[in-house]
Amino acid sequence: MSGRAYRGLAVLGTTCLAACTVGPDYHAPQTKSPAAWRVDPADSYWHAAQPSHAPLDPQWWRAFENTELNELEQQALAGNQTLRVAAAHYAQSRATLASVSSQQSPQVTLDAGAARARVSANRPQMSYATANTSTVQNDLNIGPSISYELDLFGRIRRTVESATASTQQAGDDLANARLVLTAELATDYFALRELDDEIDVVNRSVALQQKALDFVNAQHDLGAVSGLEVLQQKAQLASARTQVQLLTNQRQQDEHAIAVLVGKPAPEFSLAPKVTPLPVPALPAGLPSELLQRRPDVASAERAMAAANAQIGVARSAYFPDLTLTPGIGWESTRFATLFSVPSLMWSLGSSASEVLFDGGKRAAGVDYAKAGYESSRATYRQTVLTAFQEVQNAVTGLSVLDRASGEGQAAVDDARQSFELANARYQGGLVAFIDVLNAEQQRLASERQEVQIHGQQVATVVYLAKALGGGWSAGDRDLACSAGTCRETARAGVNDVHDARTQAGTGNTAGGVIRDAAQALAAGKSQAR
Repeated sequence: MSGRAYRGLAVLGTTCLAACTVGPDYHAPQTKSPAAWRVDPADSYWHAAQPSHAPLDPQWWRAFENTELNELEQQALAGNQTLRVAAAHYAQSRATLASVSSQQSPQVTLDAGAARARVSANRPQMSYATANTSTVQNDLNIGPSISYELDLFGRIRRTVESATASTQQAGDDLANARLVLTAELATDYFALRELDDEIDVVNRSVALQQKALDFVNAQHDLGAVSGLEVLQQKAQLASARTQVQLLTNQRQQDEHAIAVLVGKPAPEFSLAPKVTPLPVPALPAGLPSELLQRRPDVASAERAMAAANAQIGVARSAYFPDLTLTPGIGWESTRFATLFSVPSLMWSLGSSASEVLFDGGKRAAGVDYAKAGYESSRATYRQTVLTAFQEVQNAVTGLSVLDRASGEGQAAVDDARQSFELANARYQGGLVAFIDVLNAEQQRLASERQEVQIHGQQVATVVYLAKALGGGWSAGDRDLACSAGTCRETARAGVNDVHDARTQAGTGNTAGGVIRDAAQALAAGKSQAR
């Protein structure tokens, strides 16, 4: 038979086997996306964020141009324990895929034996022509045994398909863990710096309240005011000092949270107070249709659907017989010198088939369970998509509202500053009392504190938007990095072809190269453990 004929038979056989794969084929869900986000075109924030289709940088936090934050983010990616857990789960998933994929190959074992036995002379007589005698015999044997399951109905293929999707889901979960970590760290860091600014304002208010109290005490000594006014001023001073203590406590809580995120004990970690303006970078929101390709949690939910869909095929394959081929070859002899000779050669060709005739509804229940699992994963995917749209729209709306509030707040600060300057000028001219100047300055500080709070909310909302947009992650990032021994390259058919398997499954989502730092972190943890 010619080579072309052999190839034709091979293609035909492959086609027939593929046609016998039971269970529904997976198709990526088609989700209808909103045409655009609701954005007020008059908001100045979104003017600076154009073009709207521009993707985020994977290291999106660098847009804040804060060197200290950049260093903390790198420390977190290297030392965060939650991220190491996600990296270890991903490594476990890859190992599981390698194990499952091995079922597609024959299982070969080598058996060897050696025995020496004495045969009884009083055994039952086999031939009446020859008397039984006692003899001592050797039995030497060696040879490989092979077992290969013919995957006629696709049980193994569906199992590998499910394991492949689960591995990709674990990679997406790792990318999402990185995104959550970096966003949480940025949120805590900017909250801490906003508290530094707010504490500075309140401390100045305390100093001002002390001046007011000194002035009221002097007036009281002159009999110009009553004791009631002195007590009222003391209460205001005590209230301002209490606010400083409460804000300081909140700052310490944020500092401790940052310590945990970067993988350091809270007692050994500190960030010096710093009063500095916080930038509010303009991030492009992009189009709603692009969002599903940017968020690793959406990609993870979609991969869970693919894995659950394949499990339906695995459950349905239980209705069909299992067919296993068991060829064997070896040598057997009573003497080692003749063990590997042609007369000592033995071989066998065999197969076995099994089919369940009655199981009391076990297989039907298995199919129902798999179908319910798929429906659950589909609902989870839809909910994840809806949540993704909600989070981005919340951030878009919030930034628009806060942009207008910031403008109003800055106007209030300007008005309060002018009021203070006018009161001070009138006091210098002898037209008003000093207490009026103190009250005007107190109003200015109150306006400044409100502006600091609004500005802090703006920065926090920008971080929230970056997280809601996927933090620069993209479905096109397919570099599943496994450095420094974090992930072992095993089972080429199952692991190295993850991308091909995903493409066949009908989707383009994978975990991205954003997991590299987490993989290195896990490897570093292993080295320390050694």
